[in-house]
Amino acid sequence: MRYIVLLMTMILVGSCSTTKKTVDFSQNKVVAHRGAWKAKNLPENSIASLKEAIRMRCAGSEFDVRMTANDSLIITHDPDYANLEIEESSYEELSKFPLKNGEVLPTLRQYILAGLENNTTTRLVCEIKPSKNKERGLLIAEKVYHLINELNAQHMVVYISFSYDILKRLEELNPEVHTQYLDGSKSPEVLKRDGIDGADYYLSVFKKHPEWITSAKKNRLALNAWTVNEEEDMEWFLKYDFDYITTNEPELLLKKTAQP
Repeated sequence: MRYIVLLMTMILVGSCSTTKKTVDFSQNKVVAHRGAWKAKNLPENSIASLKEAIRMRCAGSEFDVRMTANDSLIITHDPDYANLEIEESSYEELSKFPLKNGEVLPTLRQYILAGLENNTTTRLVCEIKPSKNKERGLLIAEKVYHLINELNAQHMVVYISFSYDILKRLEELNPEVHTQYLDGSKSPEVLKRDGIDGADYYLSVFKKHPEWITSAKKNRLALNAWTVNEEEDMEWFLKYDFDYITTNEPELLLKKTAQP
């Protein structure tokens, strides 16, 4: 019930965003992994790949958040960028190196604002990367939450992380946020007990534990699988009616979700 109420709330408050339109999220299940980048050779985790996912009306566009040495929240996957360790470098140092399409390394503020613009269909799936220590990871979670709050974008965002502590802190800040765990080490019953809203596990985890699919649905948890790129795997997760399927091949998965 909590998951259903949350989704209804997200839709109802959508008109409060900078889009000034009612959010009517796409139901095609497709989450573009680091945006829709592959087909058009765009940089992963770029504003261009985010915009492409929105243009395609994907159900979600996933991106990764890290924090620099001077507490700037940036969008990038690896712990290093341009041979610089992110947590030991300033944003000024890192931003000297543009993405391959010429974009400046995006900050979280820039990325969220871009994701709100002309977007009434695509959730912003925010992966908060764990830090070197628990305390800094929790600080990152708080800073991400408060920035998204400042931008009036909570209704657009799904939070995911490999850090259980990060997700639990987000739930402490606001039990109405939507959180999904990535690690694959906890059963749906444990997620439910701890107030986590979904299981977003590597595809092989669900094939090893098909009973978790049944349990997640029974407990009203969201189901997501990553990173599903092969047709056979896409068909498997569609057969089990997952809420979301994260993929590097959103074009292919969109075609499959459009089939009768």
